[in-house]
Amino acid sequence: MQIEPHGGRLVNRLLHGEALEKAKAKAKNLPTIDIDSYTAFDVDNIAKGIFSPLTGFMNHEQTRQVLETMHLAPGLPWTIPILLGVDQSVADRLDLGAEVALKDDQGEIAAILHLSEKFSMDHTEIAEKVYGTADEAHPGAAYTMAMGPVFLAGELDVLKAREIEFQDHNLTPAETRAAFEERGWKRIVAFQTRNPIHRAHEYLTKCALEMCDGLLIHPLMGTTKSDDIPGDIRMRCYKVLLENYYPANHVMLSLMPVNMRYAGPKEAIMHAIVRKNYGCTHFIVGRDHAGVGNYYGTYDAHKIFEAFDSQEIGIEPLFFDHAFYSKRTKCMASTKTCPGTTEDHVFLSGTKVREMLQNGEYPPEEFTRPEVAAVLIEWARAQG
Repeated sequence: MQIEPHGGRLVNRLLHGEALEKAKAKAKNLPTIDIDSYTAFDVDNIAKGIFSPLTGFMNHEQTRQVLETMHLAPGLPWTIPILLGVDQSVADRLDLGAEVALKDDQGEIAAILHLSEKFSMDHTEIAEKVYGTADEAHPGAAYTMAMGPVFLAGELDVLKAREIEFQDHNLTPAETRAAFEERGWKRIVAFQTRNPIHRAHEYLTKCALEMCDGLLIHPLMGTTKSDDIPGDIRMRCYKVLLENYYPANHVMLSLMPVNMRYAGPKEAIMHAIVRKNYGCTHFIVGRDHAGVGNYYGTYDAHKIFEAFDSQEIGIEPLFFDHAFYSKRTKCMASTKTCPGTTEDHVFLSGTKVREMLQNGEYPPEEFTRPEVAAVLIEWARAQG
């Protein structure tokens, strides 16, 4: 029996057939607002059930509950508001109860919003309660502070599924659940990443796989920071790694088309809930999960799970300390399993790795597999 989606039901707001054709015709005569790619990804996440149990953009009461209690309702954890912000002039021309067409960044009508509420909240308060800061050097806080002053709430009817690069790997929650069932996997662990997988990540995933039937490598492919490694390069890295170092019958690669918010511990909870919707039973939480800069403590993303009843989130987190190659034990390890001092540990900063790549130097094999390094060197050289 598969794990239940968050809230008990996998949401599907995508229209098909006659309903879709009627909605397309109707949308031509509706008031229209433009949404950016970030919001378009949120629409897609609601449509496909990635954000189950959400059926649309949050209203004031839901937003307040999330900010104050980290719950949508009693027993239903949720840590990040999903909001649609617009300018005052846009909000003024929309009547409550109206239907509003949402035109995405690709110039197409992505959805129809059934406008149930217009409300305002202090953006600084939202940023501070979600990200722990309103500092606009933080990418998530900066996006929040730049949102329009009025939020529109309401359910969505979605006219198009958003397609992304490597669309053949962009499986919906319904599709991953079917794939797990076909493989006979009962215990599935998900690994969140927005970077190429290096040896420490490989170690964590294989430790987790020892206690599960299958591993879902689930890289985030929504909007990220401009200095993150591009998605196509990351996909090449994942593929060469899986081809050479993972057992094909116990590992699956699929994309998660969700925006990276860099909300640290609160995003760790959201990432766990999302993977629950995809059908996973376990979720790896490493050091500084979904962090950026120095805004969060190294293991804050572990500690936040203590704020919830063990049954509330409904997916089992697997907490891992910082992993590295140990010269003393001559294998991958963590501070929990390795004696000795940090001088025995092979750990390279992101800055150091980038310098080596740009110089055409392979990082040591203790840090990254040579096949992955080759892909990254080629990319780094192309950047000049």
